[in-house]
Amino acid sequence: MGGLVIGGGRVVDPASGMDAVADVAILDGRIEAVGTGLGGAERTIDATGLVVAPGFIDLHAHGQSIPADRMQAFDGVTTALDLEAGVLPVASWYARQEKQGRVLNYGASVNWAFARIGAMTGSNEESSLEAFGRAMRDRRWIENVAIETEVTGILNRIARGLDEGGIGIGILNAYAPGAGVQELIAVCQLAFAHAVPTFTHVAFMSRVDPESAAEAYIRLIGYAGATGAHMHICHFNSSSKTDIARCVKLVEKAQAQGLPITVEAYPYGTGSTVMAATFFAEPDFIARNGMGYDTIQRVTDGHRFRDREEVLKAQAEEPSTLVLWHVLDIENNPHHRDLLDLSVMYPGGAIASDAMPWTLPDGSTYTGDMWPLPDDATSHPRSAGCFTRFIRQWVRERQAVPLMEGIAKCALIPAQILETSTPAMAAKGRLQPGADADVVVFDLATLTDRAEFTTMNRPAEGVRHLIVSGHPLISDGVLDQAARPGKPVRRPLAAG
Repeated sequence: MGGLVIGGGRVVDPASGMDAVADVAILDGRIEAVGTGLGGAERTIDATGLVVAPGFIDLHAHGQSIPADRMQAFDGVTTALDLEAGVLPVASWYARQEKQGRVLNYGASVNWAFARIGAMTGSNEESSLEAFGRAMRDRRWIENVAIETEVTGILNRIARGLDEGGIGIGILNAYAPGAGVQELIAVCQLAFAHAVPTFTHVAFMSRVDPESAAEAYIRLIGYAGATGAHMHICHFNSSSKTDIARCVKLVEKAQAQGLPITVEAYPYGTGSTVMAATFFAEPDFIARNGMGYDTIQRVTDGHRFRDREEVLKAQAEEPSTLVLWHVLDIENNPHHRDLLDLSVMYPGGAIASDAMPWTLPDGSTYTGDMWPLPDDATSHPRSAGCFTRFIRQWVRERQAVPLMEGIAKCALIPAQILETSTPAMAAKGRLQPGADADVVVFDLATLTDRAEFTTMNRPAEGVRHLIVSGHPLISDGVLDQAARPGKPVRRPLAAG
């Protein structure tokens, strides 16, 4: 029959409910059959004693490069999408990815922040981490309410990106807290008109009013109810911080009333962003967040900041530098661990990494071809071990989540969040005939994340085989460094 057969593994497919020893046959980049006694393939993989599951789908991956893909491959990811931030312009970004080749399947939303930057400052710089840091020096797009002509410019830029195949609209609201409600209503109305989701970093994250996390979620719920737009909440954990319990109740009630709201979370108490993030400069940062400046840590050298003056100085001098923000002390505080559980175990919620680019000591983003990554390349550990950490801790060790549900949160649920607006996703997150041949084969007994805050660039272990678009990318734990099997995930282009 040609192709590839993964034989004798424990096939776990949340879409069908299958959890049984079986074979998976792959032909021409698709799942050909799932059953027993499937032989005659050109190549076979003995999966005896291993779990065979649909490849994990990351809705929130900022790395979008070959080094980032390779690290996420060992985390079981076969599709890495940048939806919270997105890109702008869209068509040229997809063209660049296709030209260079990608290791994993890839895609992005339309970047609202860069639409705002362009319409309000006149800059036409393409979106990137470095460009974002530079743009933070111009406070107009961050703090000002857009006038009517600027709103029109924002909407036109977003609409063009959607016509070019962007997967919804990424709304980095927290980085432009001055954006007016009328503008965001118009953006959500545009999303509804195009039948695409929005992916929102909520505007506020404080534990106290005004401008609290609760207020931000009430706004988001209101946008969903008033416009009909599908509102997806990014990193439910770090956006809610120590007020997760209150925010969970708000979202639960909104969903129970039928509002189109979905959520994602990552299994860490520490977030990551750029040094220039507006919320670090709040005069009452300590009172509003219930934590000191020492919770902000520079990625490249581990430096923890002492006071507001030092933060402001770093924002002026190194706005694009990546920092960690230790918002929940899950190692020492049982209550904080319980709060993280509320977001990670949220019913129907996806696991998504918020993986960051890999950074060199000079602050530049590493995009080279070295594997393993350079010893001095740093990032948040979630960039290397998000999904394996979730399955190790919540599924295997704590048995807080059944394996079937755990796989669903990593693969099927992310696909379902997108499949209505992006038809290509209906063929992902499943092990069924006709589905895309994106498959992870792992040893549940040894699967583990290895990246830590002191040694970040260690790949996860336990993924024995990874198939991307029908191509064996990892075989017996070894990466095919020449392989570029990743394919674009994109909405259909507008006619004409």
